[in-house]
Amino acid sequence: MKNSALAELVAWLETQLPRLIDDVYAAVCERIDLYRDEKIVPRDDLHRSIAINLRFMMRVLADPDTPPDLAVPNETGIRRAHQGAPLPEVLQVYRIGWAMLWDLLVGHAREHAESSVDALVDAASLLWQVTDDHALKVTEAYRATSRELFAAQQRRRSALAEALFTGDRVFDAGPWEAGKLLGLSLDGQLAVVAAETRGLAEESLNGIERRLAELGIVSAWQLTPTLQAGVVSLRDEQRETLMSVIRDVASARTGVSPLYRSLVDTPRALHLARTALAGLRPGKPDVAAFSSSPLAAFIANDPDEGRRLAENVFSAVLDLPPEEREVLLDTLHGYFASGGSADAAARTLHCHANTVRYRLRRIRELTGRSLTDPGELAELVSAAQALRLNPERGTSRSTADLSHETQERPQRP
Repeated sequence: MKNSALAELVAWLETQLPRLIDDVYAAVCERIDLYRDEKIVPRDDLHRSIAINLRFMMRVLADPDTPPDLAVPNETGIRRAHQGAPLPEVLQVYRIGWAMLWDLLVGHAREHAESSVDALVDAASLLWQVTDDHALKVTEAYRATSRELFAAQQRRRSALAEALFTGDRVFDAGPWEAGKLLGLSLDGQLAVVAAETRGLAEESLNGIERRLAELGIVSAWQLTPTLQAGVVSLRDEQRETLMSVIRDVASARTGVSPLYRSLVDTPRALHLARTALAGLRPGKPDVAAFSSSPLAAFIANDPDEGRRLAENVFSAVLDLPPEEREVLLDTLHGYFASGGSADAAARTLHCHANTVRYRLRRIRELTGRSLTDPGELAELVSAAQALRLNPERGTSRSTADLSHETQERPQRP
């Protein structure tokens, strides 16, 4: 009796199906903003999907003993993930369709109470069981596809970032095209961040792209066995925000390039960021920004020549006992950072101005170079800059920590 009543109910429902499909489609378009236009899900696709899923439910009611074919919700979940439709809105369509189907059955049962109550009870049991399985399958397919799409997108962004770092053309596309695909600004400021990995291909700037995106800063990253590097697009006023985020998340040595404007200069900026990284003490998580001084960039372009320059000028200083060497180099760096003022350097170094002058005379004696002769002063400044960029010979804080004390001058446009 029950099977017969359920069969009659299904037969009646089949006559109502075309109208039910249209009603559900209209309700979805009215209640869910996503489906009011065709930017994400085309109207025909939505109507077809509603029809397929309602007919799926009809087949379950018509033949309860046959296991349902869950290929239908699986295909829907995959398609919606590819279209970029949010999962909550996708599931809401199902809830609306199932609710309207149930309301239709209840209304019919009220009009034909004697013959339809038992059939309605049987239908309810089937519907709630199948709808749970259906929603679960849609969700699983959607999430699995979303993970695959995200991984593919990250691999593509990493490949495009690598093209920027190397300067290579990919399929006749240059840096401008790669930057556009990555969403980087083509008329703003750029910076490169380079961080050593904590282990083999282990990120040391965890969640950096997401953290920056939350602040409206676009970036693209690449992970190699030893380096995590990113190109960051930002406005002038966001420089300090970038540095603050990097300092907050960095778990290994990290260098930041000066700001630059042309994507063509990204390989050079990566070199400067890596140079800043190398100037930090190994084994200690720290962040250093490469100076915007053109002289620093010039010396960094040929580190071997810079190293020879530093050793040539400061050989006698570098051969001193570590404590004395550090004091003299710190004083010289402080003097240059203070604009050549002994008084200002004394305040920075927390000593008397006469002490600064004494140490400067000592440097002149050891190097044979005067701070008043333009040519000799240029050699001292260049050699001091080379020491900051090549810290292994002068094993002191003067080479690494001064990247923090001598903050870079404003970047020239």
